[in-house]
Parts: sequence; structure tokens; C-alpha cells
Amino acid sequence: MRSPLSAHLLLSLLLLAGNDATGEEVGRKPNFVLMMVDDLGIGDVGCYGNDTIRTPNIDRLASEGVKLTQHIAAAPLCTPSRAAFMTGRYAFRSGMGSTGRVQVLLFLAGSGGLPPSETTFAKRLQQQGYTTGLVGKWHLGVNCEHRGDHCHHPNQHGFSYFYGLPFTLFNDCMPGEGSDVLVDLQHALRNLTMLLGVGLFTLVCVRVCGLLDVSLRLLVALFLLAVLATAVWYMPFKLLSTWNCIIMRNQEVIEQPMAVETLPQRLLGEAQSFIKRNVDHPFLLFFSLAHIHTPLFRNPAFVGKSRHGLYGDNLEEVDWMIGKVTETVDSLGLANSTLMYFTSDHGGHLEDADEVIGQKGGWNGIYKGGKAMGGWEGGIRVPGIFRWPGRLAAGRVVDEPTSLMDLYPTLKYLAKDTQPDRQLDGYNLMPLLEGKVERSEHEFMFHYCGIYLNALRWHPPGSDSIFKVHFFTPNFSPPGAGGCYDTKVCLCHGEYVTHHNPPLLYDLFHDPSESRPLTPDTEPRYGEILEQAAKAVERHRSSLVNKQASDDAGSQPDADAHVVQSQMTWDKILWRPWLQPCCGTFPFCGCKEDTTSI
Repeated sequence: MRSPLSAHLLLSLLLLAGNDATGEEVGRKPNFVLMMVDDLGIGDVGCYGNDTIRTPNIDRLASEGVKLTQHIAAAPLCTPSRAAFMTGRYAFRSGMGSTGRVQVLLFLAGSGGLPPSETTFAKRLQQQGYTTGLVGKWHLGVNCEHRGDHCHHPNQHGFSYFYGLPFTLFNDCMPGEGSDVLVDLQHALRNLTMLLGVGLFTLVCVRVCGLLDVSLRLLVALFLLAVLATAVWYMPFKLLSTWNCIIMRNQEVIEQPMAVETLPQRLLGEAQSFIKRNVDHPFLLFFSLAHIHTPLFRNPAFVGKSRHGLYGDNLEEVDWMIGKVTETVDSLGLANSTLMYFTSDHGGHLEDADEVIGQKGGWNGIYKGGKAMGGWEGGIRVPGIFRWPGRLAAGRVVDEPTSLMDLYPTLKYLAKDTQPDRQLDGYNLMPLLEGKVERSEHEFMFHYCGIYLNALRWHPPGSDSIFKVHFFTPNFSPPGAGGCYDTKVCLCHGEYVTHHNPPLLYDLFHDPSESRPLTPDTEPRYGEILEQAAKAVERHRSSLVNKQASDDAGSQPDADAHVVQSQMTWDKILWRPWLQPCCGTFPFCGCKEDTTSI
């Protein structure tokens, strides 16, 4: 018979082992599932006021977590917004702000992209032992000097696993949808090619008929010029679906050009598989959806089901995908150990419409402007939802100013990363999300249009007001319109903007749609607000120690100790054959993903 002493000792050992296991579970770092939609308008989602498009799964995240009502993208366009999101810093600091017409990366075979010297939240978490994955859109570059150097690739920026679009979804990816890339330049090159061809044919006829003594050397030169013009026009532009519309798994091209119709299902399957593979240790998944950027998908399961045409159908498919990811997390018992986050990279694209489909871009609710419209609220105020059962109170709403750049320091804090870092523009959100503080640390927030400081907001201490100061605004076209319909996207320079002196001033707390500019007669603090704004700009610029390398005299200084080279210049944007990712032998690139095992 076992003695009471032995039994007591055994019981103590079992309790000790149980306490160790519990301590290990409690001490485990949380998982992160970040979900970003492309071009989603804040007014498109049910929990942000839309009562016609059905988004029950996104709404559920909000009801079970914390909803941010003033969540701000650092830029109103994909490339700079995503660069700021990944690094916790304004895009200008990493050279990802534009100086002119080209505001995003246009060719996968350009040399521009997120510099290898930059640090992303994925890289920081990877150093803390996290398994990190990106499924979906990247749009921050691939190669620098030669095909395969992958200097800008997600694998080089902290993502252990990558599956998806190293570029983005463009109209060129879907036959019959037209082109998005430098259409006027395409037309000019095509016309030049045709003109050279007609001229060469005419001169040959004249020579053959003996009407004029045309030099053979001239004919050869014109022939070579015509061939060159054809190559410059045809190779980069007419084969865009092959060059830009590809799928990579890590650093291997597995589909070129990609089959768009099955892309959403494949991305969702990869996201779910990543979560299931990493259930036993801390992971970061960035699920970067190809929706709801045009071209719009035509999934038979959703087409015709919404009350808002094809755009509404696509958004309801997005909601279904979000629901499937949430279901995967919950079914694996990870809900209480996983911070889930939902957002958009910027506001909806108001100018994107045609006569057949109608409106193809999003709705930004009561907020003025949209995608690519500088600091107008509609282009930068986006959904922001955090869910973490057991840690964040369900149904909490935060009206304070927050930023997509806040994710970087928030993830660092939760991963217990205390190592030194370079200057950040975001703040740890956990005290605000948990209700430990009532005020955001963003007293001032700066809004860039390219490299140009376009606007700022000031949330004065002790006040509910959010004052918004616009130094310049884009010129809408045609006059009287609510967007830049003549150019399809607004531009940030030269004749495309109007500078304001004194600046335009609004109080977003009382006028969120920015429809009633304040004046000295209507706002007693008018002079103080502009003075505080000027001082904030000076402090901000003093943090920008060195200048970004650029040919534009209007570029602002940068915060790093070295000169940051602009990644958005023409020489870095344009297509270079030797940088083109390719499955097969260039230029005969082509392959299809083997989906039999998916």
C-alpha cells in the first residue's frame, strides 16, 4: 500500500507540472493575423454605416473586438501606404514617395522597391522567433540589379513564407479590361511606330519606282529605328499580363501569366494552410487580399447576389473570405491567443467606372475625396478593427486618431521586442485598445501626397476637436467634379494642385466631411491653430535629417543617417528585361501552377 507521504509527494509533482504547463501557455507570445483589403472604402462596410452591402463576418470582428473610427493610412495610394504600414514610418523616409506623375510601382521588372536597408515588422518578429508569412499582394518591388537578386522580395524583408502577387492586380491581368499603365505613352509609342512604318514604306516605294534617289543607308537607319520603336512599345506594354501578372511561391515563379478567375480561392487556401501549419508556435500571417482593386472578380457563387452590382458582389466575397480565416483561427482553438486585424490600404477609387459595369471603385461614406486625392479624408480614413477575445473588450469603439503605421510598434510590443530601433512615426496601440488610456499619442499627424507635405491634423490636448490643415489640394477635373476624372487619379505636383495661403482649415469633429472651411470669424482659435500647425511642421522637418536623393527640388529631408535614394524615379520605375521574373527561358516565360495537391 502506498504511504500518505508518497501520495502527497506525487500530488505535489503533478501540481507543479500542471503549473509549469499553464505558465508556458500563458507565457507564449500571441499570434497575429493581419488582413488588408485593397482599395476598400470605409463606407462599404456594415459596421461603418453601410446598410445595403452584406458584411456579417467583418461586422462580427467589430462586435467581438475594438473598432477604430479614425484609422488613417499614411498615403492615399498602394505602394507608399503599404511601405509605411510595413515599416511604421512615413513612406518618404524609405524613398517610397513620388515626385511626379508616377506614384506607385508600375512594372514588376523595375528596380525600385522597399530598400533592403529598411526594417519591417515581419523582420522584427522573425528575430523574436516568429514564423512569418505573407499571402497575397506585395507591390513593393522584387529585384535591384539582376533577375534573381530578390533584394526587395518579401523573403528579404522578414517573411519566411510568401505566396501571391509580387506586384498587384491590374486591368492588364484580365483580357478585355483595358490597360492601367501609362496609356497615353503607349498610344504615343504606337503612333510613332506606325508613323515610322508608313514613312519607311513610302520611301521604299519612291526608291523602287525611281521617283527619288533615296539613300539605302537612310532606309536601313529608318528600318532599325522602326524596329527599336516597335520593341520599346510592344515588349513592355503589349505583354504586360505576362510581365506583371504572376504568382510566386517564395522566390519561384509558379504561374505566368496568372489565372485570375481562381486567384481568390487559392489565396484563401494558402492563408488557411499557413495558420494550420503553425498552430503549435507563434506566427504572423499578413493576408493581403487582391480584392477589391480592379479588375473585379466574377466568382459565380457571388455574381448577382448583392445590391451594388459587381463591386458589391466582390465585397461580399471579401467578407466571406474574412469569415473563413476567422473560422480557421477559431476552430483551431487559437482565438484567445491571436490578435486579428482588419483594414484597407487606403480609400476607395471614385473615378473607376465604366458604362457596362458602372461604379467599380469603393464608397468612402460621408468623407470627401478618395484614392490618390492627397489628404482629403475619403482617401486616407479606412476601416480598422482589432479582435482578441480575453484581452480586448468586445464592442469597444475608439474615436481617437490612429494610423496604419501604429501596427509596427504594437506588434513589437506584443512580441516583447525591446531592441533599439530607428525613428518610428507610429505608436503602440495596446493602451488605447485596452482602455487604459483615453487619448491617442498622435497629437499631430502628417499627410503626404508623394513626397510633398499635403496636410496635417491636430488633436489639441483637452479638446474633442480634430483640426485639419490643408496646405494644397488636388485640382478636380472636370471643374465641379468630386474627383480627377480626366486623369483617372489625382496628381500631387505642378498645375495639378492648388496651394492655399492661408491654408484651408476644418474641424473634423464638427465637420467630418470637410465641407465648411473655418475662418477667423467662425473659429476663435484660428490664428493659434495655424501657428501650432506651423510649429509642428518645423519639428517634423527637423526630424528629417538628410535629403532624399532626387532630381526634384521640392523633396523633403529624410530621417536616416544616410542619403535615402528615391525608389519612385523614372529610371527605377520603367521595365528592364534583365530584372524580369520569369519561369522558363526569358523572354519565353510561361507556366501554370500545379493545383492538384491544393
